[in-house]
Amino acid sequence: MKILINSEAAAWYKQELNLKTGDFVRFYVRYGGCSTVQSGFSLGISNDEPVDIGAKTTEDGVTFYIEEKDLWYFDDHDLIIEYHAKYDEPVLDYKKA
Repeated sequence: MKILINSEAAAWYKQELNLKTGDFVRFYVRYGGCSTVQSGFSLGISNDEPVDIGAKTTEDGVTFYIEEKDLWYFDDHDLIIEYHAKYDEPVLDYKKA
């Protein structure tokens, strides 16, 4: 699986989470919420240091990643993160790999 993030979304995370070059953003599975790939689960975010990276990408000096133990959630989908000006926030989407 791949993580694809556009530069505007990366900049939004960098500003909102007060990130600097070399920092990390982790997408992790949490119980509850809704998703188009796993019913009853959703994604959370944190700026934890990686333990066992399963997928990652780096944009504007920040590494966005998913731990190996959370890859099941994506069910062979790529994670696509784009910034939408209308909502003034990133929007997550999933595309079959």
